[in-house]
Amino acid sequence: MKKGGILREMHIGGVKVACPLALGPMAGVTDMPFRVLCREQGAGLLYTEMISAKALLYHNRNTEALMQMHPSEHPIALQLFGSEPEIVAEAAEMIADRPFDILDINMGCPVPKVVNNHEGSALMRDPERAAAIVSAVARRIDKPVTVKIRKGFSEEESNAPEFARRLEAAGAAMIAVHGRTRDQYYAGHADWDCIRRVKEAVSIPVIANGDADSPERARLLLEQTGADGVMIARAARGNPWIFSETLSWINDGFLPPRPSGGELCSMILRHLQGLMECKGEYTAVREMRRHFAWYTAGLPHSSSLRRKINEIDDPEGVRALTEELRRSMEEDAEEA
Repeated sequence: MKKGGILREMHIGGVKVACPLALGPMAGVTDMPFRVLCREQGAGLLYTEMISAKALLYHNRNTEALMQMHPSEHPIALQLFGSEPEIVAEAAEMIADRPFDILDINMGCPVPKVVNNHEGSALMRDPERAAAIVSAVARRIDKPVTVKIRKGFSEEESNAPEFARRLEAAGAAMIAVHGRTRDQYYAGHADWDCIRRVKEAVSIPVIANGDADSPERARLLLEQTGADGVMIARAARGNPWIFSETLSWINDGFLPPRPSGGELCSMILRHLQGLMECKGEYTAVREMRRHFAWYTAGLPHSSSLRRKINEIDDPEGVRALTEELRRSMEEDAEEA
């Protein structure tokens, strides 16, 4: 592969994104400890988990934890969801002095409890309301306003290019497009041609999302859509290294070796420590169960490891199992 990457510095309003590889927002996954690990591996734009605008206005105590940010995370987008322009705008204004760089509005979430409230991807059926939300927020805060959308609500209602044009006219500074419809959820294949048509329809930056599950696929996604950046979400679970690997592949045509057993286990322990510092031991250990399963997916004896981690209820148990994993991986490497 020819050297010289296709990644270029991106500007979202007045915010410079030096490396347009974004960690996609995922509820229950992209909290501060995980984002920090991904940033260290090269993720250039981070997103908080999505936060309800109504919950902010009602001072729901759970929203405070979702807005925790580390100084190393800039640039970072705080993501809101809601369906009423004035409520979303008021919530945005209420938190405008928080240390985030970009305010993102979720118009792509497919989860029924969100869609049934006319939020998330339900807004793709109501372009006028969607544009009103963007316009209201852009008038109330000085930070760039961006939007995450999908191909459409259903295949018959695929309207992403026209929808994106409406959002740009309303004041959106960037659009992230997941190339699946709401009806698809995460099944099937993402429509990269749809993302290309969105890019052609607007003059603001576009980030492509969908099926970027490897460095090779991430590069193809950029090449085939002409997008300004790529968003990696589910493929980053248990694999923060995908960002450094993607950067290496795009910029140098070189794929670094996968993490050693020691590197993998060190990442697991750092993740555990970060969760404990943010959420306390009880919550950290329970959340670490699913992260541990993602970190070890595809490894020999991974099903046995998953069974063991689900029986652990203290940090020492997680550390002991991680040491067992390290020894097992070193033995496998010696035998190979």
